[in-house]
Amino acid sequence: MTDQLQTTATTETPTPADEQRPSPAPHTVDPTLPARLAARVRAGADAQTFDCLTPFTGGVIAKLPVSTVTDVEQAYDAARDAQTGWAARSVRDRARVLLRYHDLILANRDDLLDLIQLESGKARKHAFEEILDVAGICRHYARKADDYLKPRKHLGAIPVLTQSTELHQPRGVIGVVGPWNYPLSMSITDALPALIAGNAVVLRPDEKASLTALRAVELLDRAGLPKGLLQVVLGPGQTIGEAVLDRADYVMYTGSTATGRKVAQRAAARLVGASLELGGKNALYVADDANLRNAAESAVRSCFSSAGQLCISIERLILHERIADDFLKHFLGRVRKLTLGGDLSWGVDMGSLISQAQLDRVTQHVEDARAKGATVLAGGHARPELGPYFYEPTVLEGVTSGMDCRMGETFGPVVAVYRVSGDEEAIALANDTNYGLNGSVWSKDTRRGRRVAEQIRCGTVNVNEGYIAAWGSNGSPMGGMGESGLGRRHGAEGILKYTESQNISVQHGTPFKIPPGVPEKVWARSMATGMRVMKGMRLS
Repeated sequence: MTDQLQTTATTETPTPADEQRPSPAPHTVDPTLPARLAARVRAGADAQTFDCLTPFTGGVIAKLPVSTVTDVEQAYDAARDAQTGWAARSVRDRARVLLRYHDLILANRDDLLDLIQLESGKARKHAFEEILDVAGICRHYARKADDYLKPRKHLGAIPVLTQSTELHQPRGVIGVVGPWNYPLSMSITDALPALIAGNAVVLRPDEKASLTALRAVELLDRAGLPKGLLQVVLGPGQTIGEAVLDRADYVMYTGSTATGRKVAQRAAARLVGASLELGGKNALYVADDANLRNAAESAVRSCFSSAGQLCISIERLILHERIADDFLKHFLGRVRKLTLGGDLSWGVDMGSLISQAQLDRVTQHVEDARAKGATVLAGGHARPELGPYFYEPTVLEGVTSGMDCRMGETFGPVVAVYRVSGDEEAIALANDTNYGLNGSVWSKDTRRGRRVAEQIRCGTVNVNEGYIAAWGSNGSPMGGMGESGLGRRHGAEGILKYTESQNISVQHGTPFKIPPGVPEKVWARSMATGMRVMKGMRLS
């Protein structure tokens, strides 16, 4: 490992779920690491501290300072001072920072993977998805930002005589409030396009993701980001998170739908734009002509990646009745072989939930469904011998509308199975939710898959994949419909949302007015004729 991160974990080969044992020692970090990272937090010398816990054991792995509202105000002042000079630099110059950052992320991946696991409790292979995401976002915007942001000419009021140019000006300081479930990816990838667009950023990562976020920021400093441009504050969402969003020139929030509504209302009251990624109740449909082995393998990953604590993970399996039993043989066989544990190694299939609150929610959803008649096909139990928040990957069948897990987001390793008679019924069931974040359709006939996908009301729908195809397509927009949020990540929308469009129109020759001696009616008729002619012209 590089730098000063050290961890302790079992190195034994994972055993089947019914034979697993907990790690023999608590997970730790080198004590010099938190002190070094704490210097990157905007907080006073006498600031209070909070405990960074690892869900693998529930133990304290570090202490970090808590910012105050005054610290947030100072962070904005410093960010605004730094932003002016940064915006004056060319996009290509700013992009060089992201290219260097890309290399640093990959070079320090082992340290980052350890921190991601320690803070989130996820398996290492799921943590690695965050490394790939950050590296991919860096490369994409470093290579494409100049094109996304370049001036564009449009049709002017009078052809030839009027020239209209669209510019994209940075908004100023972007307020980013990140979630806990993806401590690297969701702490930094929203900041990267904002920075390359010429903005400064004030970031408040979740307290459960603070060490990883600070390590990511430290590497961004090393990549050459100007001092003061990215400010970090830490503290509770109700105080510090709100203070960050209430002072931003644009708001980027990821979290629950309930909190997202409040964030949107506060931003709207200030006439400030907001991008919100919120909850999801995502569905995967397996048609009767699907490759069942491939679908089952992908479904396992899509349901239980990061212990189901992924906003685009699958919580509903919709199966064509002709293939349902055969699919479940493949699927359940794989689920029952999944290994659980807290190893900082590549041999574990699924890690822990993040907290007691998440464990309580998962347990309540499963027990409520069980009590009301649902069948537990696999899992259905907590595993306290592995750690305080471990829960088995769980498959339910017979879930009905009266059960809490039918419409409510579980956000854990629980999936419900539904059987349908055909595509139309599958589409109706997939759309029977207030959410609209991610979906998946499986069919050997990709034209059929596309037809079904186009009728599912989700911001992203994957055909013959669960979630990575859309997530990894950095040039395409990604976001939610309905109660899953507003705005988009990735692609042109993912960077242009951090800019203000400005129209610079230049009029050549005489000013725009009725020529002397021409009656108003004659002038109006000639202008209308000109408009009809221009309607059929292709002018840029």
